[in-house]
Amino acid sequence: MTQTYSISKYLKGDKFIWGVAIVLSLISILVVYSATGTLAYRKADGNTEYYLFKHSFLVFLAFIAMYFCHKVDYKYYSRISRMALLVSVPLLLIAWYFGATLNEASRWITIPFTKYTFQPSDLAKLALITNMASMLSKRQMSIQRFQKALTPLLLWCGIICGLIGLSDWSSATLLFMTCMLLLFIGRVPVKYLGMLALIGVMAGTFAFAFGQRGGTVSSRLESYFSESAVPYQAEQSYIAVATGGFTGKGVGKSVQRNFLPHPYSDFIFAIIIEEYGTLGGMAIVALYLILLYRGMVIVSRSKRAFGGLLAAGLVFMLVVQAFVNMSVVVGLVPVTGMPLPLLSMGGTSLLFTGMAFGIVLSVSRTEIYGSGSPLSEPLGNQRRKRMRQMMNYVYNK
Repeated sequence: MTQTYSISKYLKGDKFIWGVAIVLSLISILVVYSATGTLAYRKADGNTEYYLFKHSFLVFLAFIAMYFCHKVDYKYYSRISRMALLVSVPLLLIAWYFGATLNEASRWITIPFTKYTFQPSDLAKLALITNMASMLSKRQMSIQRFQKALTPLLLWCGIICGLIGLSDWSSATLLFMTCMLLLFIGRVPVKYLGMLALIGVMAGTFAFAFGQRGGTVSSRLESYFSESAVPYQAEQSYIAVATGGFTGKGVGKSVQRNFLPHPYSDFIFAIIIEEYGTLGGMAIVALYLILLYRGMVIVSRSKRAFGGLLAAGLVFMLVVQAFVNMSVVVGLVPVTGMPLPLLSMGGTSLLFTGMAFGIVLSVSRTEIYGSGSPLSEPLGNQRRKRMRQMMNYVYNK
């Protein structure tokens, strides 16, 4: 009882979302260690624990970001989001022109005087969702007026999705879908959503024509709809899923990690099914469904429009990305190359995923539990504190 009390004193907000984040992180450390064993042996001079310690440190940083973001009142993110959005535009252009190239796409900026890289699209996605939630909440009374209320929303959505699509077409498409859902929840009329769809088509055409991934997108779509040609990574993923069975081969006994490209990031769900079986895969799906459900609970109980829209946008962004990643592994959608949130190995993606979780927790902490969690302070103490504040106010007056 004492231990529960002390933990809830520091980890405020929705306890189920905290639980999902903790369980996913622990599974991530375990599966990434298994998936990178062969890679570490080849590239780290036989040190098979190299990626284990590296990934564990990145997960720890993600939790630090999650903790600090959940401590900040979510209303401050409305002010920060516009600045972050303005900064992300030149960063996306710099990454496109001068960024570090990997897999025929320049999505990363090398941090000066270091060997570390930064992916601006992760910042842009978080900033766009937060800023759109802020703008929508301020325009609820004039939501029917297109020019005043919706033009800035549509322009920002088209600009950011178009710039991200220059080097990452699938992430831009996913972000655009999330924006459509957010606008729908924000009571935007359907006829204006059709205009946004038109802007999305224009941004996608621009990215397809002038970006770096047009040929890759075309080849992946052709392979997906072809009855004979199966992409190599998809084929190896299907083998991992098929050989996993119901209970899996066992922890650390994956075979396809030696053949799958990026088994620790894009196809980590295939390794989970191979080692833990369909049962393990269903458990991962259940965790993301819990996140979706608790996110919708926060939305329904939120007292302010910004809080509800912010939680909805971020939860949809995380859950839709998760289900797209898992759909790729089992062959429901074409290969995309997106990580599984809070499970795949990565630097920038893990950090900003932790921040997204933290902001959702901040909304739940402020909107549902008040300024602090009910478990962090007895109700009587809260009432006495409010009474003292009222008496001090009257006395000073």
